[in-house]
Amino acid sequence: MQKFSMLAIAALLGTAFSSGAYAAGGEIAVIVKTVNSNYWQNVQKGAKAALGEAKGYTMTFQGPAAESDITDEVNMVENAVNRHVAGIVLAPSDPDALVPAIKKAWEAHIPVVLIDSALSDAGKQYYQSFLSTDNEKAGELCAKALIAHVGQTGKIALMSYVPGAGSEIGRVGGFKKYLAAHSKLKIVGPYYSQSQMATALNQTTDVLSANPDLKGVFGANEPTAIGVGRALKQSGKAGKVVAIGFDGNQDLQNFVRDGTIQGIAVQGSYQMGYKGIQTVVNVIEHKKVAKNIDTGVVMVDKQNLDSPEAKNVLY
Repeated sequence: MQKFSMLAIAALLGTAFSSGAYAAGGEIAVIVKTVNSNYWQNVQKGAKAALGEAKGYTMTFQGPAAESDITDEVNMVENAVNRHVAGIVLAPSDPDALVPAIKKAWEAHIPVVLIDSALSDAGKQYYQSFLSTDNEKAGELCAKALIAHVGQTGKIALMSYVPGAGSEIGRVGGFKKYLAAHSKLKIVGPYYSQSQMATALNQTTDVLSANPDLKGVFGANEPTAIGVGRALKQSGKAGKVVAIGFDGNQDLQNFVRDGTIQGIAVQGSYQMGYKGIQTVVNVIEHKKVAKNIDTGVVMVDKQNLDSPEAKNVLY
């Protein structure tokens, strides 16, 4: 009889864990690529707003000092698992390095919702949903905007951020693919800023100096695009060399307004935070969620900068 009871309990436990036995309420750990960026702070605003609508949950918000501090982010995920959080919302800075940590969360029956950047195929079974911009499509939009301004021939510079990051692979990949299919533009680069504005500023300054015939520049994320804009201003080439940027903080809005940057592709960063919390709460509470959720992108230029559509995503 005792043997039967133990077997029955084990079977029940196995069934519960396989169906996702998550405890409602508790801490949700939001872990992003870095806290030192307006983009991620806008994600935090969205997450806080959604948390206010969820009953019984608290939130911690963490990220490394820099996006290149991948080991720090791995440690943050492992620490969240060790303190048995109710759920994790994660923007992985590397598609491979975070997989073992996410696997630990899965083994501990802690749901994980990814935002912004994907994991490699090896990690797909360990998270429940992925919310992001369609980065390949966004990269295509940026290439299309650049061609519209500079034409189909000449040289343009590609200023990227962290090589191998999931968003970077899709975004820069989409940009290059569209450029190759629809123009004969020659790419100088890519150069990698490691998401450091000062590095992007110096790199862009050097590229402008070495390529006096450069027709355009693409800055592929927020700190990189700000560095591009500042380099154009400091070199006296603002308005002479076309620039397309990515993301939409106040600095980039000002560059669009004064003509330093001709267009910015702006992601729904607030929506990533807001829907990220909503989605992980739904998983915890056994509600159905989509495996992939597109949070959208808007191309913003001087013409639509003050439109309701732009104001909905700018920050």
